[in-house]
Order: sequence, then structure tokens, then C-alpha cells
Amino acid sequence: MRIIIDADACPKGVKSICVELSKRYNLELIMVVDSAHELKGSFKVIQVEKGDDSVDLEIMKISTKEDIVVTQDYGLATIILEKTHSVIHPNGFIYNKFNIDSLMFSRHMSAKIRASGGRTRGPKKRKANNDAEFRETLLNLLEK
Repeated sequence: MRIIIDADACPKGVKSICVELSKRYNLELIMVVDSAHELKGSFKVIQVEKGDDSVDLEIMKISTKEDIVVTQDYGLATIILEKTHSVIHPNGFIYNKFNIDSLMFSRHMSAKIRASGGRTRGPKKRKANNDAEFRETLLNLLEK
């Protein structure tokens, strides 16, 4: 089992939790970023060329049925949901066949509103308990 992170926009706290737990459970940790980002640490970094969906394409290519993927990208989650062990949002919820359709519909409707000149709210500000919820979710998956 490996943990693969869509690391371009992943919060620092989530990355730190993944580093800590990957060491505790002796798992390979892979952070995928584009060339606009630079990461260093006790984990593997895959750096891809900057471009639309380049990180997503790399994660799709390298992920397997045993992997846990961390991403806040609903589109990527939709594509790899059946391909991987689990896909987790940095706020601590697991993407599944029951919630992905409504998440994608919400994303689609927001894009439609913006395309017609309307405004939508951005993502909610991270709360202090988001990291704790993420840690608990990841621990539950690792202990199964």
C-alpha cells in the first residue's frame, strides 16, 4: 500500500500527517507536483511539467488498487475511485459512489453560473478540526 498525494494545493497539515503516518506504518509516500512547486523531504516526489491536468494524469497513471490517494479534485477522484483502494479529501471525507455524483453536479452548476457571468463562493476556509478529521479517516483506512 502507498499514499499518493495530489500535492499542488494540498494543505501543509495534511502533508505532515501523511508523512508521519507513512513512517509509522512503513508505507511509501509519493507527492505529485507540477514544475511550479518544489518539495523536499523523506518521501518520493514526482514532478511533472506544468500544464492543465498534468498532475492528475500522472496520478491516474501510477495509482493502483492498493493505493490511498489524497486529492481535493473531484474530477480526479471520480476517475480513480474504482481504480484505487481509497480516495480521501484533505478535509477528511472519503469519496465514494454515493457522494461523488452530487459533488460533481455541484461543481458543474458552479461552473455554469460562472460561465454565464455569475459569481459563486470559493471553497470554505479550512477549520482547525479538518486536520484532525483527515488524520482519523486516514488512520481508520490504514488500520483495516
